[in-house]
Amino acid sequence: MKRLDRYIGAYVGLGSLFVLAVLLALFSVIDFVDDLGNVGKNQYTLLRAVEHMVLTMPRLAFSTMPIAALIGALMALGALSSSAELTVVRASGVSLARLSLSVMKVGALLVMLTLILGELVVPITERLSEERRSIALSEQISARTSHGFWIRDKRSFINVREVFPDNRVGDIYIYEFDDTHRLRFSTYARSGYHQDGKWILQDVRQSELTPDGITQRNVSEAKWESLFVPDVVEAVKIKPEGLSVVDLYQHIQYLRSNGLNSTAYEFAIWGKLFYPVATGVMVFIAIPMVLGWLRSVGIGQRIVVGILFGIAFHIIQQTIIHVGLVFEMNPFLSVSVPIMVFLGFGLWMMKRVY
Repeated sequence: MKRLDRYIGAYVGLGSLFVLAVLLALFSVIDFVDDLGNVGKNQYTLLRAVEHMVLTMPRLAFSTMPIAALIGALMALGALSSSAELTVVRASGVSLARLSLSVMKVGALLVMLTLILGELVVPITERLSEERRSIALSEQISARTSHGFWIRDKRSFINVREVFPDNRVGDIYIYEFDDTHRLRFSTYARSGYHQDGKWILQDVRQSELTPDGITQRNVSEAKWESLFVPDVVEAVKIKPEGLSVVDLYQHIQYLRSNGLNSTAYEFAIWGKLFYPVATGVMVFIAIPMVLGWLRSVGIGQRIVVGILFGIAFHIIQQTIIHVGLVFEMNPFLSVSVPIMVFLGFGLWMMKRVY
């Protein structure tokens, strides 16, 4: 049975990785062509565009893994079925349950690969990609570190450590210098938002440095005029999908402690947890498809069916998530329902094959 597991695993695994490579190349080229319009802006060169394309590949691989797993499994199992190898395996006494187990073992490896991409690779590459891209495109951003990004505004240096989906900012540090380059004001604001051409800072603590000493004052809200514009925030913002589960959890706790809306991050964290599961479900669906109503069709038809099912899953999932965000539905249910529906469909097809 170990030989059977290795044989089927090699077919399904390599088939899925091949499809993933094709989809990755296709979507990367599309994104690259779309990004060419930014070449020439400030310091954004063609080399930077190529670098951005390469760094976004892990995120694209993560998002297309379920579709690649479905199409790859359909192609691999379909090829084995067309050559009568699955028939020989079944005739030798291997049950449908044992055959399914062999397929799901490689499915588990694909689930692990999806999990590793989402938790270990994507957060690093997305942060690096947005950091280098935002600095190249924006004239205001001086640097970006693990402690947020830095902006120079006349004689002030601004450090913004948190950026949220609604373009709010958090943990803002403002250092203002005089004409002799001496620090005059050190200001901290817990959060801020842009309104009517000005920034509204909240929970502000300011220290004024004078020859006589340091004067401190606290205000609940203050207006702040700055050349620092919301477009800069948009440029440096990392989408919730580009963060790890740990980072998302920390953002959720920060938003809740500050009385801010954390719905987008709650949807993102459940999406991160369930997306690897979706990869396994797609591999499972391929089994009854090939052994059932796709047994006698050609490889082209299997690919088309795989693409249609993959697109249907993506559309249903994204629609429910967006509706859930608008109406503030339960994030867990909104993310899990499409996956559970497809799993139920797979179980129904498997029952018919039995």
